[in-house]
Amino acid sequence: MFRSLARLHHQFGNALSLCKRRTNHHHFSCSLKYSSVATERKRFYQDVTISQGEGGLFEINLDRRKLKTPGGKLLTVPNEALAIAVATEWDTQRDSLKFYAMHLTTLCNTALDNPTQRNEDQMISAALKFLETDTVCYRVEEPYGLVDLQKNEWDPVLQWIENRYDVTIGSSSSIMGPDIPQATKDTFYQHLKSYNFWSLTGLEYVITQLKSVVLSLGMIDRYLSVEQAVLLSRLEEEYQIRCWGNVEWAHDYDMYELRARTAAGALFVHLSSEGSTVKRKLLQD
Repeated sequence: MFRSLARLHHQFGNALSLCKRRTNHHHFSCSLKYSSVATERKRFYQDVTISQGEGGLFEINLDRRKLKTPGGKLLTVPNEALAIAVATEWDTQRDSLKFYAMHLTTLCNTALDNPTQRNEDQMISAALKFLETDTVCYRVEEPYGLVDLQKNEWDPVLQWIENRYDVTIGSSSSIMGPDIPQATKDTFYQHLKSYNFWSLTGLEYVITQLKSVVLSLGMIDRYLSVEQAVLLSRLEEEYQIRCWGNVEWAHDYDMYELRARTAAGALFVHLSSEGSTVKRKLLQD
């Protein structure tokens, strides 16, 4: 598996290292949006720390100010592991704050403010809509090189998820995609019901990035790496680039951005599901 994918990967460059991670009483409210935006602000704080507040929730402190969401809520996270990761995002900012690259903070804001006012059932239904147009389920009929590439690289992932969850998904060259059995939808629905609201926020974000429930669950279940999931989601684009060439800087930027967002979403899912606290000292110089 991944032999031809690996050749593509080698041709278009090595994977980028995704996440560099390093981590009182006034409130700070920043104008960070819920989606990535190209805004920056001069760094105004020296130290980033975490503290445990009411109900055992963890807070992020910028000097003596507590971080708040765009909706005005105190930014609290359910466990120490996620607090460390969010604090690291703020600590690794240099002279200016690149809000558009702070994906974990954005996901926390989304989970806390819930700007679309949806419940868990609505989030699961929205995520499973992607099954009907899943990236790995739609197959081309030509050119034959791409047909073979999709079969060789996507079929093993489909077989894995069908065996893993005892479901039927299949693939189709119809623009409508495969006809997903209701039993398959029900199985995935019940599986996603086991996720908490925070984890669903992260999972839906990953599914939106990859346009694929199959690849997202493969990555969350650690069957696929971030790099593999992203390359598989871009298989047709990579094939076309191999045939016709590309604008190198634009291709690389899009690839690295997608990897960063996907990695952040997967990390958010795992950390928001973390039940135990992390016992280690933060941000030692």
